[in-house]
Amino acid sequence: MKKITRITTQKKNANRYNIFLGNNDSDAYAFSVDEAVLIEFHLRKGLELDEETIEAVIQKDNIYKSYTQAIHYLSYRMRSRKEVYDYLAKKEIPHQYIEEILQRLTKEKLLNDREFAEMFMRTRINTSTKGPRIIANELKEKGISNPIIAAVLELFTYEVQYEKVHKLMDKKMKQSKKDSFRKKLQQLQVNLMQKGYAQEVIKAVTNEFYEEKDDNEEWDALVYQGDKLYKKHSTKLEGYELRNKLTQALHQKGFTFDLIQEFVNKKMEE
Repeated sequence: MKKITRITTQKKNANRYNIFLGNNDSDAYAFSVDEAVLIEFHLRKGLELDEETIEAVIQKDNIYKSYTQAIHYLSYRMRSRKEVYDYLAKKEIPHQYIEEILQRLTKEKLLNDREFAEMFMRTRINTSTKGPRIIANELKEKGISNPIIAAVLELFTYEVQYEKVHKLMDKKMKQSKKDSFRKKLQQLQVNLMQKGYAQEVIKAVTNEFYEEKDDNEEWDALVYQGDKLYKKHSTKLEGYELRNKLTQALHQKGFTFDLIQEFVNKKMEE
């Protein structure tokens, strides 16, 4: 048995206490504990401790310190259970300690994967251009279960997707006026699929844009591309070969055959 001879407050942390063990003639620093552990074990001057109790006190304090680290980690934003587990594991905290901490955090309602997933989904919808499939993958990486992911995906409704896809398409279509309408839409469709939007939503918005196609803008884009191609190939080709080269190249760039023929005819007459 060892007796507590002194208990002093740490200078840099008033909530932690240094425990000294020994006898009336001499003592030495043994370990330190948080105030919560001090109270739980009723540690006081004169109390005798056996090795088993000392070990239990130190273990409890280690868990408490790890719990405090988890609280600090959670103070910045909500986290998933897996995120907290991985964070503590990187601190080389034993698995059994981590499980105890996670249970306590869950009981105290500081850890809730359903609430986290819902918050995460709402934030992504409001602040990013990512579609539901990509967000679902992100949640999976954070350890969220499939049933919870399926539930929160309902927040990303068809109407919300349609609005976001339409806004993205409208912005991109206005940025580049030098490519054909079809080429711009095809590039956007690929991009939106990669962002995780549903194919039926992309198709519906695309159809709407086809109905609003600006023929004058399309002609200007064709003239821009056609003039570049003519300048490039007219030094080496002429007649049928030049006409054929221009037609093929402009078709590959997404322009319609009728517009291409109109441009090529005018160009060859110059």
